Amino acid sequence: MITSSRSSAVPGATLIERGLLLAAAAAALFSLISITVLQGFWTIAALLWAVLLIQGKRRFAVPGFFWPLLIYIGWSLLAAAASTNPAASISASRKLLIFLIVPIIPAAFNGLAKLKFPVWAVFTSGLIASAWAVIYFLIKAGPQERIRGFMGHYMTQAGLLGLFLAFAAGLVVFGRGKPRLIWAAVVVPAGAALMMTLTRNAWIGVGAAIVLILALWKPKALVLAPIFAGLLYLAGPAAVQSRLRSVFDGRDPSNIARLEYARAGLKIISERPLFGTGPNTVHVVFQDPKYELGDYARHNVHLHNNFLQIAAERGLPALAAWLAFLGWAFLSLLRRFKTGAMEIRPLAAAGSAAVAALVTAGFFEYNFGDSEVAMFFLLIITLPFAAGEAGERA
Repeated sequence: MITSSRSSAVPGATLIERGLLLAAAAAALFSLISITVLQGFWTIAALLWAVLLIQGKRRFAVPGFFWPLLIYIGWSLLAAAASTNPAASISASRKLLIFLIVPIIPAAFNGLAKLKFPVWAVFTSGLIASAWAVIYFLIKAGPQERIRGFMGHYMTQAGLLGLFLAFAAGLVVFGRGKPRLIWAAVVVPAGAALMMTLTRNAWIGVGAAIVLILALWKPKALVLAPIFAGLLYLAGPAAVQSRLRSVFDGRDPSNIARLEYARAGLKIISERPLFGTGPNTVHVVFQDPKYELGDYARHNVHLHNNFLQIAAERGLPALAAWLAFLGWAFLSLLRRFKTGAMEIRPLAAAGSAAVAALVTAGFFEYNFGDSEVAMFFLLIITLPFAAGEAGERA
C-alpha cells in the first residue's frame, strides 16, 4: 500500500503539474460526497491535463483497456445519431466525457510517491460519507428508510459504498503495516452505511468482491464466505433480513419488474440490434404497451441491468466493446497484482474486486449509467496503472 515517500511527491514540478495533481486528488476526495464539486475538480484537472499535453510535458498514456472503451464511446455517438430521439441522445452523450478520467489519472499521479494522494483522498471520502449516513440513521431516519447519504438516491449511495468496500478489502488484505489497520477500521461504518441503503444488488456485488479477494489471498478461505454471510444475516436488523429474504420472493414488486425488464429489453434488442433506441431513450420506448410492462415497471427510467440497458440503447456492438473493456481491465489488474511492485499489488487487488462488484451488481441495476458510480469505478481501476513502469517488477 502507498504510505509515504522519502522525497517530495512533486520534485521540480511546475505550477500546472501541481495543480493537476491537487485537482485530481480533490476529485477523489469528493467521490462519495458531492457530484457537483466532483465534476468541477475533474473539469479543472481535464483543462490542466490538456495544457500539459500541448506543452509536451505529458504524453497521452492510458492502460490498454482504454481502447475498447474508446470504441464504446464512438459507437455510443453513432447510436445517438441514429436515435429515436437524436436531441435527447446527443444531449445525454455529454456524459461520455467522464471517460477522460482514464488518461488524466496517469498524468496526475505519474509515480509511486504520488499515489498516496488519491488513496487517502478516497479513504477520507468514504469515511465522511459513511459517518454521515450512520449519524443520520441514528438521529433522524425511520427503521424502513433507505439511507442515501450525500447522494440524491439510495441506489447511488449503495453503488459508491459497494465500490468503496471492494477497494478497502484489497487494501486491508494485501496492504502492510498500520495503513491496513486504518482501512480495516473504516470497513465497519462503511458496511453499516451500505446495509442502511437496503440495496440488494450492492450487497451481492460486495459479496462477489470479497469472494475474489479471498480467492487471490487464500483460496481455502472461501469456505468461510457462506459462514460469514450467515453471521452477517443473523446480526442484521429486521429490515435488512427482510430485504435479503425478498431476493427469493416471486411476489416482490421489484423482482417482478426485473423479469418484465428482461423480456422488454430482449425484445427491444431484437428489434434494434445495431444501434439500439439511442442513449437516454429506452425509458420512453418501453412505455409502448407491446413491451407489456406493468405500472410499477413503467415508472422507472432504465432496465435495471447493465447488459440489457447498454445493448438496448446503444446496440450489440457497444455491448461487445463494453464487455471487452471490462474483461481487459480485469485481466490487466490481475496481471498487475501478480507482477507489480509490492506497493501496487493492493491497488490492483482492489481494482479487480471493484470490477467484480460492479459487474455482479450490474446484473440487477444499471449502475454503470450512474455518473458518480462510473467515475469512482474508473478512478479505482486506473490507479494501479498510474505509476507506469515503476509499478512493474524489474
